[in-house]
Amino acid sequence: MLAQRWAVLAAMHAPCALATVGRAVAVVALLLAASAEPVQAMEVVRSSRSLAAVPTQLSPAPGAPSTDLSAHRPAGGLVSSTRDTTLQRRAAPQTMLREAEVPPARLEQTRALLVELKARPTPEQAISIDLPADVLFDFDKSDLRADAAAPLNKAGELIKSYATAPLTVRGHTDAKGSDAYNDALSLRRAQAVARALHAQTGRQAAVQGLGKRQPVAANTTPDGRDDPVGRQLNRRVQILIGLPDKEGR
Repeated sequence: MLAQRWAVLAAMHAPCALATVGRAVAVVALLLAASAEPVQAMEVVRSSRSLAAVPTQLSPAPGAPSTDLSAHRPAGGLVSSTRDTTLQRRAAPQTMLREAEVPPARLEQTRALLVELKARPTPEQAISIDLPADVLFDFDKSDLRADAAAPLNKAGELIKSYATAPLTVRGHTDAKGSDAYNDALSLRRAQAVARALHAQTGRQAAVQGLGKRQPVAANTTPDGRDDPVGRQLNRRVQILIGLPDKEGR
């Protein structure tokens, strides 16, 4: 009996329920028609293939902003950096010796002369030039040879670039002979070079004969034999272009 009563009630209210559903469908249809964008139907396709063995590829979405990664350097902090640096030896002095003293018009010439004469600075910042005695003098002599003019002229031109620098000329010998003989010979040779430079530049130079007391090479080999190459290097006349005093003299 109870079941029959529920069936009668459902039959009596069915028209009302259907009317309500119809009104709702009509409202939804009106809303969809008023929408600015068209409604697209979506279709779900199911695949029976297993995706376990398919590799995953990630790619940026079209129009997505790009992201750049860079190291963060804190303000005021110390950050270590590594740069590749290649150091190469130059044949010429990397900076010209005492460039501030050289007139601008003589800079290029002075650079070339410093290289050609193998000039070097002393601990006192003088400019030192060694002229081989074998080029300037005959054996055991102190008279300048005729072909000594070329190196002396170059030395004189370099001296002109340092117009207020004091000059010193030192004679040196090898270790052959006595100290008295070598000192006298080295002094005579220094005097001869100083006279030639004075004739060319008008500058007076202090003169010293140091004999064999300041060699630049060994006069003998380690086993005590004579070393003619070393002795030849020691036979020389040294020209020193000193630092001007505070008053430029």
